[in-house]
This record gives sequence, C-alpha cells and structure tokens, in this order.
Amino acid sequence: MSEPRASALAAVIASLAVATAPAAHAQPPPAPGKLNVLFIVSDDLNTDLGAYGARVSSPNLDALAARGVRFDRAYTQYPLCSPSRSSFLTGRRPDATGVLVNPSPARPMSPHFRERLPETVTLPQLFKNNGWYAARVGKLYHYGVPNNIGTSSLDDYMSWDVTVNPRGHDREIHDRIFTIGPPGQFGGMLSWWADDAPDAQQTDGIGASEAVRLLERFARERRPFFLGAGLYRPHTPYVAPRKYFELYPADRVELPSLSENDRARNPPAAYRSARKEQDAMEDRLRREAIRAYRASTTFMDAQVGVILKVLDRLGLAQNTIVVFTSDHGYHLGDHGLWQKMSLFERSARVPLVIAAPSARGNGRAAGGVVELLDLYRTLAELAGLTPSAEIEGTSLRPMLDDPSAAVKQSAFTKVRDGYAVRTTRWRYIEWSGGEAGRQLYDMERDPTETKNLASDPAHAATLAELTKAIAGYRAGQAQP
Repeated sequence: MSEPRASALAAVIASLAVATAPAAHAQPPPAPGKLNVLFIVSDDLNTDLGAYGARVSSPNLDALAARGVRFDRAYTQYPLCSPSRSSFLTGRRPDATGVLVNPSPARPMSPHFRERLPETVTLPQLFKNNGWYAARVGKLYHYGVPNNIGTSSLDDYMSWDVTVNPRGHDREIHDRIFTIGPPGQFGGMLSWWADDAPDAQQTDGIGASEAVRLLERFARERRPFFLGAGLYRPHTPYVAPRKYFELYPADRVELPSLSENDRARNPPAAYRSARKEQDAMEDRLRREAIRAYRASTTFMDAQVGVILKVLDRLGLAQNTIVVFTSDHGYHLGDHGLWQKMSLFERSARVPLVIAAPSARGNGRAAGGVVELLDLYRTLAELAGLTPSAEIEGTSLRPMLDDPSAAVKQSAFTKVRDGYAVRTTRWRYIEWSGGEAGRQLYDMERDPTETKNLASDPAHAATLAELTKAIAGYRAGQAQP
C-alpha cells in the first residue's frame, strides 16, 4: 500500500472509529465540583523515563511527575497485558478475575473477566454508573498489538459510554517492519521501524487528537468525565517517526551486563520467558532494539504532551485527576531477557504518577510499595464514590498528601507458577512453591539483582518471613 493511500485510509478509519456502547439506563449528573479523571495507560513501558533517572527523553511525563506524586515502587499484579489490565480495571487480583493469559488466535475473545465476574462493576463503569461520562480512546483493556489496532478487540462495552479505536500509518506498513522472528510476527517478537510519516498520522497521534476532541466536548458540555486514553507505544513493533530514532544513536547504546546466575540461567524457571530468536541476536541488533524502544517511548511521551497541553488550555487541569501508568514493566536485555513475563524487578515494576488537584504531596516522590490494584480504591475515594465490598487493594490517598507515608508493606506479582513479593528492601520469588527455585534479592544493596541470597544462612529469617507472606497471598490472605 502506498503512503498516500495508507494515510488516507488512516484518516477515514479514524473518522469512523467512534463506536457508541449499548444504551445504559440514564443516570443523574453528579453534583457540581466533582473531579474528572484522565487515565492514561502506556503499553509495555518500564521506568526508563527522565523522571525516574533514566537517560531517555520524556519531558511531558517529567513535567506531569513534577506537578503530581511520582510513585517509585509501583508494581503490576501480573506482567502480561490482559491479566494486568483486567486486574487494575476491576480492582481484583488475577486469581479472582481468572484472567491469567492473553487471548489466543483460536479464542480471540477469551478469557474475559466477565466469564468469572459477570456482575462486576469496573473502575470506569463505577464512574459511568454515577453520572460521569466514560470514554475510551485506544487500548485500555486487551488488544492484540499490532493486528487488532483499529478494532475494539477484547473490550468491555459495559465500561464506556463511547469508544474510539484509532488506526494509523503504523498499522498499514507491516510489510516494511523489521522483525527478528518470522515475517509478520510483530507483537510477540522484537520488531521496529523508523517511519517517515509524522506523529499525527500514527495510531497514537490519532488517538491523542481524538482524546483532545473529547476533552473539548467535555469542556463545552461542562459534564464530569472519566477519559481512558490508551497509548500503544512502546509495545513492539517499535514504530515511531524517524526524528525520534535520531535522538538515540545506536552506537551510543550501552548493553546491560549479566550476572553469573543470568549466564547460567539459574534457576531455570526465572528465565522461562527467554526466546531463542532473542538469544541469537548479535550486539548490533540488541542496540538497535533498545534504540527503537527508546524512540517509541519518546514518541509516546509527545502524545501525552498533546493531551495534557489541551487539558491545561481548557482550564480542566484544576479539577481533573491525572493518572499515568503502564500495564507492566519491560526487559531490554537485562538478565539476558527481553519484554515481560518474568518476576524480576524490570518486568514487575511500572511507572506511576498521580496528579490530583490540591493534593499536598504534589511535586514529591513516594517511596512506599504500591500495586496497580490500588488505583480503583484511590480514584473512587478521591471522587467520593463507594466501591463494592469485594474490591481489593488500598487507597493511595494518604500517600498523595504525605508521600513519606506507607499504606501497605508488600506488593505481590505472579506469573505462571511463580509468585513474588516486594517490600521496600527485598524482592523474594518462588517457583512452584519453592520446588523449582527461590530467589531473594536485597534491592537496596543490589538493585540489579545480581546476587541470589535465598541459600545464604545469614538471611534465613528474612526468607522465612517472605515465604510466609507469599503463602498468605496464595491462600487469599494477603494484607490489603
């Protein structure tokens, strides 16, 4: 497909992409003074951002962190797209939602959390049911990226009043994208392309414009809103305009070093996400992949800037809670791994910024451990709404007013038969109840997890304490 034709197609699809959900019972508008919510979710983003000390250009997210609270120890409950998003958008842990894998080509609409929780009220649905206008642009629930771009994919229509499914130039050029895997396999493989089409023609650029259009509508109508803006980048394929690639010369990319355990892949269960295609890459391709990921991150940051600039221009920032996060972290060659689906820090940790109007902690960083699961109760409390009793997690409101406060002692993450608990100091992981391996890391002294202390007698008491914490989690008794 030629570029002009692809651009025209992208514009047509974007203009037709608004799909209104089935009509819900009319709800009274909320009382004046209710806070809006702008909920921005990036896809497959780790904490390689300027605000977190990385040498990656992210000026718009850095500015958001400067005016909100940056959470330095925020963790996903499952480092995979659909399980993670199903969890934090329902306020339930993955074991409760029953979503522990992504959909397969054979079953593209399953598992869905409503198969197990048909009556659950999701986070955006809670706002919708109480009179807020709930809208989605892009990826909030699961999408198979990139093939499902432009569709509703595994959405939840009960959550929204209106949805927008942008589709841009990046979706039309699959024949050009470089991949280390078989041709056409982009979503699960390292793939990238420096595109000549501008920001505005990319899927996320179109999505940002559609979010702006909705914000302008909300400002005119003076109706409180919950706007979910889901950005696809930096999910592979790492497609971004060429100018972002030029910010990161490949010959200046430093490759991470590997520990003895990384080289031996011990215990084996901890490295199960490794793929032969990624292992076979030469250093040149490793640098190109990291470069492309960073370029896609900076491109995504620019689209966040487009949305936030209009929020300020319309005077909505003063009564809008802005949340920015990702569904999980991401490996870029550290531990010899790429992408997600491990229980190391880089896979489980996510960026999280909450800018709530008048929060006394704005402009500061919070060091206590938190979970994505906590977002449901946090936003409900800030908006004066009462979630149902089964909603899990803990409100982060005390940390928004005092970032030195702690609302929980531990954050839990699982993947396959592995469970991890993270405290402010320790990361402990066990596989198959410990039978397939245990890992204990002192994150204060060893933040890159090079020395496994699980068999060190000096740390036997810590190991016993954290083993007990995981046992409680697995029994459904994790502390809130």
